[in-house]
Amino acid sequence: MATLLEQVEVDTELRPAIAGRNPWALAARRLWRNRIAMAALLLFLVIVVMCLAAPLYASNIAHVNPFPPNLNGHTVVNGHVVPVMQQGGGLLKLGETPIGPTWDPSHYFLGADNTGRDVAALLLYGGRSSLLIGIGSALLCSLAATVIALIAGFFGGVTDSVASRIMDIVWAFPVFLLAICIGTELLTHSNGFQLGPVHVDASSLLLPTLLIGFIYIPYVYRPVRGQVLSVVKKEFVEAATAQGAGNTRLIFSEVLPNVVSTVIVLLPLIIATTILTESVLSFLGIGVQPPNVSWGSLIADATALVYTRPWTTIAPGLMILLTVLSLNVLGDGVRDALDPRAKLRVEG
Repeated sequence: MATLLEQVEVDTELRPAIAGRNPWALAARRLWRNRIAMAALLLFLVIVVMCLAAPLYASNIAHVNPFPPNLNGHTVVNGHVVPVMQQGGGLLKLGETPIGPTWDPSHYFLGADNTGRDVAALLLYGGRSSLLIGIGSALLCSLAATVIALIAGFFGGVTDSVASRIMDIVWAFPVFLLAICIGTELLTHSNGFQLGPVHVDASSLLLPTLLIGFIYIPYVYRPVRGQVLSVVKKEFVEAATAQGAGNTRLIFSEVLPNVVSTVIVLLPLIIATTILTESVLSFLGIGVQPPNVSWGSLIADATALVYTRPWTTIAPGLMILLTVLSLNVLGDGVRDALDPRAKLRVEG
């Protein structure tokens, strides 16, 4: 009984100290203690670093330029010089088949594609494009959705009605159908996209980034707007209004800090979704355009080799799987860390 009373007294003494801490510090501490989320974050960072190191791998390890075709090239396998495009199999030995995985980082680690290009080097370069588009479109989407949600939720009335109806129109279209329609229209112009003084080339990564960011704005807008509508009715907002605070101060000092956690929770999940969307669009030929490559376009280019050289499709598919899985697990961990109902724990 004495031990129980002592423990209660200790908890009573510690609770005020815990409650007085910065909530962001408490959230970071809870996230740090979540080993699964930390493992997912580590996996994602490893993938990002590997993709960022694509030029170093291509020039200093594989010693290849992975973009131009290499149909007449040669490489070294077990000390022997062999052609990258090998004679076809069967009795007649018709056609040519690209070399398979050598598992040697310096010589076509994952083999070659149907034009003799190094699949391992293309995989890393494709990851750079997929990650850049996925992260960039998610950030643009989250920023635009947050600004619109703050304005609509704070001012309400006609402003809220107009913004919400526009978001509902975009929301009503199936994601991929809308992306295919807009992407096809933009890519039909050989000179790219022109809006006033702004010109974007058809092969630029900016086009799929803007396209994907636009179609996912309603998916972030709706939960953020709901949070804004809840916050503007709180007592501390009314108190700030009574003290003479203007709309700008109310939005940025009172409302935004209380809804930004919702955006942070959604961000990893949106990045995972945008990476998947980019892969699908590139697979269909309306995402990343040559000479750039992405994981989706690599799978599309290797469909003819799926039976003879399966690693040309397995490798980019596996990278998409690991990236999206790590981001979803990380998103769950961030949600748990920022949950205000989570129990406060103190290390012994």
